[in-house]
Amino acid sequence: MLRSMTGYGRGESTAGDRRFTVEIKSVNHRYNDITIKMPRGFAEFEDSVKKQLMKEVSRGKTDVYISYESFAKNDVLVTFNEPVADALAQQLKVMKERYNTYDDVSLNVLTRFSEILAVERAAFGQETKELILAGITEAVGAALAMFINMRETEGASLRDDLNAKLASATARLEDVKERAPLVAAAYREKLIARISELMQNAGLELPVDEAKLLTEVMFYADKACIDEEITRFASHISQMGKMLREKDAVGRKLDFLAQEMNREINTIGSKANDITISAAVVDLKSDLEKIREQIQNIE
Repeated sequence: MLRSMTGYGRGESTAGDRRFTVEIKSVNHRYNDITIKMPRGFAEFEDSVKKQLMKEVSRGKTDVYISYESFAKNDVLVTFNEPVADALAQQLKVMKERYNTYDDVSLNVLTRFSEILAVERAAFGQETKELILAGITEAVGAALAMFINMRETEGASLRDDLNAKLASATARLEDVKERAPLVAAAYREKLIARISELMQNAGLELPVDEAKLLTEVMFYADKACIDEEITRFASHISQMGKMLREKDAVGRKLDFLAQEMNREINTIGSKANDITISAAVVDLKSDLEKIREQIQNIE
């Protein structure tokens, strides 16, 4: 199903005394750029998370935020720096005697020094690592489900909008196709009128050489022929419509096809020296530019 590159998802999981929260956000990007921000000590789980994401995400700038709360005693390590505490207590007693204060050296005072007590995350054992990875995987899965659903919902809107723009481009192309055969005839009439005007100004009444006139018109018609470009442009529109119905990621294919369409329409505009076709080409370029803008949002 067509997906947008913009999305958001949030998931949570609980494993015993541990709770995991995952947030996934993405925006447009040319490639598949995944950035994962995890708590300290979780670096070894990053590769597993990235592999889980890459199964579902193929394009976009994706940021993943993983937070972790633990109430398990084994996850916390408190260390007491006894030498530092002894030295500080001794110096505080000296200060008390020197300045003749009445305050005792209490635990409340000593524990204000971060050098004495340090609270750290304990090293995880293998069993704990497996439990943590399972919790992260579950939370990532829940976030991915919401994330993908949002991408697909936006993708459906993009598909409808693109189909409408393709229909508009098809209608304008039909106008060009109907006008194209008349260009040579219009050129012939214009050429006869110009020759007649020049001869009249010169005071001449010679008959128009039909053979030479026909040769000139044929040369112009061959030079201004846009049948191939019209056929290729129509084919590109048809291919793009089919791609919009595919289940795989098609953003890059659509982008390439839009470039080819732009090339064809530029050629039509340069070859067909006709006011009506030129006006239709301007409208087609406008439609195509809107199509290319929307394609930039597709995965």
